[in-house]
Amino acid sequence: MQLAQEIDLDVVMDPVCNEPLVQFEHDGISITILGTAHVSRSSAETVKSLIDTDRYDAVALELCENRLHGLMDPDAITKMDIMQVVRNGKGPMVMASLALGAFQKRIADQLDIEVGADMRAGAESAEAKGLPLMLIDRDIGITMKRIYRNVPWFKRVKVLAGLLASVIARRTVSKEEVERLKEGDVLESTFNQFAEQSAEIYAPLVDERDQFMASRLIEEAKQSGCKNILAVVGAGHLKGVQTYMNSDSEKYISEPEQRQQQLNTVPPAGNLLKLLPWIIVAVIMTGFAIGFSQGSDIGWSMVQQWVVINGTLAAFGALIALAHPITILSAFVAAPLTSLNPTISAGVVSAAVETFFRKPRVGDFSRLRDDASSIGGWWRNRVAHTFVVFFMTGLGSVIGTYIAGYQIFEAITAV
Repeated sequence: MQLAQEIDLDVVMDPVCNEPLVQFEHDGISITILGTAHVSRSSAETVKSLIDTDRYDAVALELCENRLHGLMDPDAITKMDIMQVVRNGKGPMVMASLALGAFQKRIADQLDIEVGADMRAGAESAEAKGLPLMLIDRDIGITMKRIYRNVPWFKRVKVLAGLLASVIARRTVSKEEVERLKEGDVLESTFNQFAEQSAEIYAPLVDERDQFMASRLIEEAKQSGCKNILAVVGAGHLKGVQTYMNSDSEKYISEPEQRQQQLNTVPPAGNLLKLLPWIIVAVIMTGFAIGFSQGSDIGWSMVQQWVVINGTLAAFGALIALAHPITILSAFVAAPLTSLNPTISAGVVSAAVETFFRKPRVGDFSRLRDDASSIGGWWRNRVAHTFVVFFMTGLGSVIGTYIAGYQIFEAITAV
């Protein structure tokens, strides 16, 4: 019980903000945790007022480097190199970021508030006072990847489709969504309908971040040399962080670095999922070989089937995305070839062709955040449209690969 005795937690009322705070002592260091509402002006004022008391010599925020950068420079995403993003496999992540940003903008417009004003107030006030700023939340990219890896593969399409539909649909944000945002951030609120029914989403989205922030606070308390730290977290994380900081488990208190390393590790894809594209390629190539061994007519029939199904569905995806006619043609030609090489996708090829014939203009980048808030805007804005072409062409090619591959597999087993 020695570790538990090192930490003393109390809930107090602060005269400055008249809100409950959690305070604890660790090795002579005082840490105060304030639970805020991310869509509340009063919470932002509370954060500033507490920092202005000069009682704290450091400020910790429920942010990571990427989220802080996005908060302080919301237009940073408009300066990206589209093809580099697509080639590096970050296209889906950028699409999700744009969709989440659209959701945030819709809330801000509807409620006439600045979402995340509490965190911005903490960052700006800390800078004005010359106080060290500690970013204690896990990187948002790692959280998204751990959610993706934690959800069974057969549920991923449903979750991703629901996520995109919920954030880009043109509708008024409900009172229930606003209330959820008072305790969590935009990411949590967007996933909330799934998290309530799925422990696979709740664990990496909320519980693991509670553990991570508790570990980070302990680590900063040990290493910073600061004596009074103010930590600002969403109200929905206050109880979880408090629980883990009051834990007598060594993995949270004595070994915070090791725990963070565990929580920062993205689980590898299952061996089957890694091998599946190559298995499909092997089946298809085997099918071609068997077909030609039975006769050139049978072999060429299989090749034709493969080209027509795969190419047509990829081209159909590009057509739905309203891609340039030559992009649609390139999708048809590229898909049967790229599907036999899992290291490149038809979506990358189509995106490259689309940007060549429809180069994004300066205005497209400047309007990107606004246009991404409506479905039509994703087709109208050339930057966003490139991602739509990339996604729809790739999706069509994947579907075509499985359908054509299955038919070739059936032909092989029938021989």
